[in-house]
This record gives sequence, C-alpha cells and structure tokens, in this order.
Amino acid sequence: MARKFLYVVAGLIVLAIAATFAYRLFGNQLLRWSTVPGESFRAQPAAPPSLYDRTALWLARPELPNNPAQWTPAGHAPGKTGTGAAIFFIHPTSYISKASWNAPLDDAETNERTALFLRGQASAFNAAGDVWAPRYRQATFGAFLTSVADAERALALAYGDIDAAFDSFLDTIGPDRPIILAGHSQGALHLTRLLRDRVAGNPALTRRIVAAYVVGWPVSVTTDLPRMGLPACGTADQTGCILSWQTFAEPADPSLILDVYDQTQGFNGAPRRDTPMLCTNPLTGTPNVQAPATANLGTLYPSPDLKTADLLPNRVAARCGDRGFLLIGDGPNVGPYVLPGNNYHVYDYSLFWANVRADANRRLAAFAR
Repeated sequence: MARKFLYVVAGLIVLAIAATFAYRLFGNQLLRWSTVPGESFRAQPAAPPSLYDRTALWLARPELPNNPAQWTPAGHAPGKTGTGAAIFFIHPTSYISKASWNAPLDDAETNERTALFLRGQASAFNAAGDVWAPRYRQATFGAFLTSVADAERALALAYGDIDAAFDSFLDTIGPDRPIILAGHSQGALHLTRLLRDRVAGNPALTRRIVAAYVVGWPVSVTTDLPRMGLPACGTADQTGCILSWQTFAEPADPSLILDVYDQTQGFNGAPRRDTPMLCTNPLTGTPNVQAPATANLGTLYPSPDLKTADLLPNRVAARCGDRGFLLIGDGPNVGPYVLPGNNYHVYDYSLFWANVRADANRRLAAFAR
C-alpha cells in the first residue's frame, strides 16, 4: 500500500512539473541538480518502424485492454472501435529521473504516470475515433532545464521514436482513414517537427489530416507555421489546420517562456523574437477571440486519487491575449499544480475537455462531408 501511495505522489509531482516549456533555463539550481543527468548523452540505436508493430510499444491503441485513452467522465462514452478518425497522440514528459537522458521504454513508473496524462488529455478525442499513443524514449524532464548539447541529442532521439511510431501507425490504419494529430508539451514539440518533416510537402498525407492540436508548446505564426504544412484553423469547422494554445490565469506572467522563445530561431531560420504565437481559443475553435464561461461545455475537476473526474460546465472563460497566450481570468481550483506566473500548463486540455471533444467531432463531421 505504501508503494502504491508513493506512485500516486510521484504522479502528482509530475503533473506539477513535467515537460513545461516555462521551466526551460529556469535558473533553479537545486532543481537542475536534482533532475539534469550528470553523465554524457549515450547514443542509442534508432528505432526501426517495425518495432512499433508490437502492441507492447503502445500505451494506447484500439485492441489494448484497459486503454487509459478510453476513459470518460460520467455522461460520455468512447466511440465504436474502428470508426471515425485514427488519432495519433504524443504524450507529454512523464520521465523525471536523472539516471539517463532518455526514458527506457519499459520503465513501469514512467508508464504509469503517462497513463494519467492519457486519461486527462487523449481521452478528449476518443469519441472521434481510435486513439494511438506510442511509448517513446522521451527526453527526461531535466533536458528542459539546460542548454547543453546533450539535451538536444536526447530530444532528437525521442523524436526518432515518434517518427518510427508514426510510420507503423500509418501502415496499420491504411491509406484512406482520416487522421487527427495531437500532443501536449514535449509531445507537442515533437508534433511540430512531425508536421514540418512528414506532413509539409506530402499532399497524400496532408489531405487526410482532420486537424492537428499542438497544445502547450509555442508556435510562431511568422517563423514556424509556414513550414508546418497546414494553416492555422480560422473557423470552427475548418479541416486540415492547426490549433494551439498555452493557458494562463490572470495576472499572467509568461516571462519564463518569452525569455527562451525570443532567443530561438523558427523553422524558417529567422528569429522568433517578438513574433506572435498561434492562439486558438478552444472554447470557439477560432483564433484570437474571447469567449465567456457559458461557452465552456465542461472542465475536468479530478478526484484526489486522479482515478476519475467530474465534468462541470460554465466554469472557465478564455480569451487570446498579447503575444498569443490564452488567458482565463481568475483561475479555477482544479488542483494545486499551477506553475509560476499563473501558468495552467498542466491543465491545457482538462480546462476545456468537453470543448476539445466537440471540436474534434465537429471537424471530423466537416471532413466527411
């Protein structure tokens, strides 16, 4: 029992800290010491696509029993297996060890933590089709706290696994099924690269994309979006487009994100400094607008053990503010894991769970017309 309790505590800690861009180069020396690996990055073989033909390499896929992405709150149910879209979901960071730069694929504690994220995030899409979520050698949390080259190598290794998993996913679902792409935090970072490398310039694949949800990671409208193969979603029923948001309560202080963002280069090689970030309001499915709390179809309020949640409507408003951050006014009490600066990063999906669900269903219906 004590061991199970510790697992829950570890999961709660990860919900508070895992894979948030705001913590990159945060300057907390104690946190760096406790999470950044002390050893040099160790090269590992690239994952062949055939590796992901094994069911065991997936945390969620249609035939898996006890699939965490199939969870729903009361009043909702997942769709019928084999219908609708195939959803490729890339989970956020759940590996916090400093033992290595990348998570082992069979790390039990890491995979238990990941299941928490799939229940609260990927589940929003399960009415639109089958959710696929690969295990991958994700970069450890400490990789987001340092600028050393080893951190970039760790992220590159992680992306290689995502790329291989995506090949297997495409082979398995066949050539015609509609596709929804989604991710959060580190998963959204990898999704931006997947869009740039695999979707852009590939008309056969592009025409199958219902939408891409790049949530909890900044996308520069000027330097990134033009190279990602899809436009921003401009209307609530547009298909073949990208949605993105980063959630803050007010007063918001996104300086930890901006300090890093403004020092980086976009996909076109130009500086991101002072460029706007893509902001989709998940309550409306459209960019750069505001919506009242009455437009919120349901926010997840988790139980203390995180095994279930109540879905409560009309609790959270949202508007796109300066530079492209999503602002929600006074933040709701959905848990104690709000990050510095009033950053609701952990709750990017759960604050708008029912609206994300409706958005995916609406775009899929429009795609089918």
